[in-house]
Amino acid sequence: MATRYVMSIDQGTTSTRCIIFDQQGRLVSVTQREHRQHFPQPGWVEHDAVEIWRNLERIAPEALKQAGVGLEQVAAIGIANQRETTLVWDRHTGAPLRRAIVWQDTRTTALVDELAARPEASMVQKRCGLPLATYFSAPRIRWLLDDVPGLRERAERGEVLFGTMESWLIWNLTGGPDGGLHLTDVTNASRTLLMDLTTLEWDDDLLDFFGVPRAMLPQIRPSTETYGVARTVLPGVRIGAALGDQQAALFGQTCFAPGEAKCTYGTGSFLLLNTGKDPVRSTHGLLTTVGYQVGAEPAVYALEAPIAVTGALVQWFRDGLGLINSAPEIETLAKTVDDNGGCYIVPAFAGLFAPHWRSEARGVIVGLTSYITKGHLARAVLEATAWQTREVVDAMNADSGLDLRVLKVDGGMTADNLLMQCIADVLDVPVVRPMVAETVSLGAAYAAGLAVGYWPDLEGLRRNWHRAAQWLPSMDPARRESEYDNWRRAVERTFGWLQPRR
Repeated sequence: MATRYVMSIDQGTTSTRCIIFDQQGRLVSVTQREHRQHFPQPGWVEHDAVEIWRNLERIAPEALKQAGVGLEQVAAIGIANQRETTLVWDRHTGAPLRRAIVWQDTRTTALVDELAARPEASMVQKRCGLPLATYFSAPRIRWLLDDVPGLRERAERGEVLFGTMESWLIWNLTGGPDGGLHLTDVTNASRTLLMDLTTLEWDDDLLDFFGVPRAMLPQIRPSTETYGVARTVLPGVRIGAALGDQQAALFGQTCFAPGEAKCTYGTGSFLLLNTGKDPVRSTHGLLTTVGYQVGAEPAVYALEAPIAVTGALVQWFRDGLGLINSAPEIETLAKTVDDNGGCYIVPAFAGLFAPHWRSEARGVIVGLTSYITKGHLARAVLEATAWQTREVVDAMNADSGLDLRVLKVDGGMTADNLLMQCIADVLDVPVVRPMVAETVSLGAAYAAGLAVGYWPDLEGLRRNWHRAAQWLPSMDPARRESEYDNWRRAVERTFGWLQPRR
């Protein structure tokens, strides 16, 4: 009998990748294609959804060819996606009404302020676990309904469909205008501001508050379930899973027990903590979200801390200041000094995310003296990611009543050993990196394989997880707390920088 595999589609912010995994969770082949970033106005970020679909049409067959795998050997497809990115398209033609509005986009700031001033605004976070913010999908849907002539009427008639990017790909894979399945999973639905966190259904009061017609919304399904069979690109292959990218990384890191956490370090960073079968309502600036749902089992919830700027700060150090020629050089430069020299960089380039949620904050460099060199600045850049991680871990410990014992990490920044050691030092817990770095793609593959019986259960997936590297804390406790106090005072200086227009 021919060996079987699982394919993962990772539809990310800058590119789409297809990866084929074997039963041991090993990467067999990978293909990738970037898509263009559109910035039509300050604060606006858009993607061409048709370009993304065309890219998938190209790279999926390439992944099979590269691996020497036939369609009949693919047990299932799992999809991970950039989460809050919002698309509306025509049900009958399949044509998007506008380019997709990306999760980073802030065009809805004024609308969110207007909605937040309404008496019933406090209901939003109680129902869906998320603060009313530009980060999520519902304000973008409302903005489109208000901005595109006739769109609201068409949406009410069910002629146009809303979806995040996994919905768009599943709809096209299963037929598009010719009977394509319009669905989303609980993790993506939980990022819209429209789903009740306990019932896992679209909430009528939230729909009314945002003015979103129910007829345009996809059906909410578990993260791990056979949704249907692909009719194009990968015809005959079962689609077995969909998860938002950060939840997919949680799954790929096999964080299946309450208290287990992962952090993905990329352009921004996302720390998720498994809190079990009951949602934990945050009082410390975190997001309450669905971690995953396996078939008909109860959903597993998570606390999430999105950090807006981590790897992006290294990119700014390279491209904006020109102090290094490549991102890996920052570790070498930072090692030329023993500490930060009293200098701290808070990268509030467009406000602060968790746990502060201060959209008016702007970045600062504090503690500058003539003693400071570019080596000290490089070290302050890396430490900014470590201290931001400490802030959100403290918030998670306070909200959950669980003390983090180990942090599983993934993402491009984990190649920086000095940074990983800094994180272990400021958290005072071990930091571990797995053998398979592609945890988002692996999580989508695991979830899909689980749906079709390719892997028997969660414990089987745990056995595939192997540690590649570990960093143990070694910082003096008194120094740790002194440095953290300095960091918090630096953060306070970012507040209130952007004043409202008179």
